[in-house]
Amino acid sequence: MRGSIRILLVAVLVAVAVPGGAVAGGRAESVLLADQDQGDGNVNIDLAVRQVTVTPVRAHAGDVVRVEVVIENKAEGMATTNAELLVNGKAVAWQLFTWGMSSGERLYRLSFDWNTRGISPGEYRIGAQAFVWEDTSPFDNRLDVGQPVIVAPAGGAFAGGAAAGGTATETDPRFVKRSTL
Repeated sequence: MRGSIRILLVAVLVAVAVPGGAVAGGRAESVLLADQDQGDGNVNIDLAVRQVTVTPVRAHAGDVVRVEVVIENKAEGMATTNAELLVNGKAVAWQLFTWGMSSGERLYRLSFDWNTRGISPGEYRIGAQAFVWEDTSPFDNRLDVGQPVIVAPAGGAFAGGAAAGGTATETDPRFVKRSTL
């Protein structure tokens, strides 16, 4: 028609999946990834580093320090996650581990070897962490050993005439009375 403007409106429907309550009342709520919750939004992810054991706590430069880590899947879900060995708060080694494959399998035992070759003599704080973005309680994803590892020069002596060796274990106090690891 002449003189008239016709507008053709084409409606395009776009399906956008937004979990219920993802944004409600002006605040953001946690959103679970589809691979964690099979799409239903009802999965509680909660990993905890329960225990870290270090052997030896008195080592010479060039020795290998063994770190044993116990991680618990306290809730649901399944994934492959990095576990990291921390020295003075910095990740120096990591390994992937898969958790949640079986509901009966809750504890995961991992081992790290920290080669002190080239390390300056001194005290080193050892810890471990297993971080998952969806974790509902990330405060227990890291555990540091209270006793530092002492690295002496190769062939050198330790303070007080102590011998090389020793073991230090740090256990999250919430798990001490519950069971033996």
